[in-house]
Amino acid sequence: MTGRFVGRSAVVTGAASGIGRATARLLADEGAHVLAFDLSDGVVETAEGHESIIARRGDAGNDDDVCALMAAAVRQWGGIDIVVANAGISGGLAGLFEQTADDWMKILQVNLIGSFLAIKYGAQAMLDAGTAGAIICTASVAGLRAGAGGPAYSASKAGVINLVQSAAQQLTGTGIRVNAVCPGLVETGMTQGLYDAARAKGRETLIGQLNPTQRGGEPQELAQAIAFLASSQASYINGHALVVDGGLSTSHPFAAPRKVGVSTF
Repeated sequence: MTGRFVGRSAVVTGAASGIGRATARLLADEGAHVLAFDLSDGVVETAEGHESIIARRGDAGNDDDVCALMAAAVRQWGGIDIVVANAGISGGLAGLFEQTADDWMKILQVNLIGSFLAIKYGAQAMLDAGTAGAIICTASVAGLRAGAGGPAYSASKAGVINLVQSAAQQLTGTGIRVNAVCPGLVETGMTQGLYDAARAKGRETLIGQLNPTQRGGEPQELAQAIAFLASSQASYINGHALVVDGGLSTSHPFAAPRKVGVSTF
């Protein structure tokens, strides 16, 4: 077999659909052994027809589950070369006054703490094996500035970007690289409702109209970006948040929010 990841092992969280599924399959297609992880039963479908993918169910925001996940990969293949912390939830578009502290905790638990756990236990496995590995977290353009997601989701993804930068510094000299991808609008399980609503109204062509590419992204396009960051081709890229959004974040598209007792302009 030929490919960028022959003889390497990878763990992908949030692998039941969308970007995670596409990434797990792409890494496997290019030679990697992949442990696909998700709370949803869809992770089993991700592994179907792929001899190099093993499915495992669990919670990406749970310390014990993620610790056990990395230990399972080490037992299976003797080490871990690539970790993709992709698991995430949106929490909807409710505003500051509609969300509760519990809402925020649920979102932060998966999106931010989940990324932390993947980095912590993934990096420890790499250090134990003396592996110069790659860790990639899925952040979002919502983590760069307001307007692309709800407050809790956006804050969680901003946290992921900073976490990646901090982790890269913490792992100085180890050979372990930590990066992030920041997707724009991509058709995944998280955004399926938006896509379905647009199609039902005959407005599918308007999806992604705010970016210069004038379309939404595909999970496979994000998987390619993640695979690049995981590969030796990105050997000098570390602590970086790679934006993959069709050019959306080159400008500041703006829709006025509902007024909440103050003037907005």
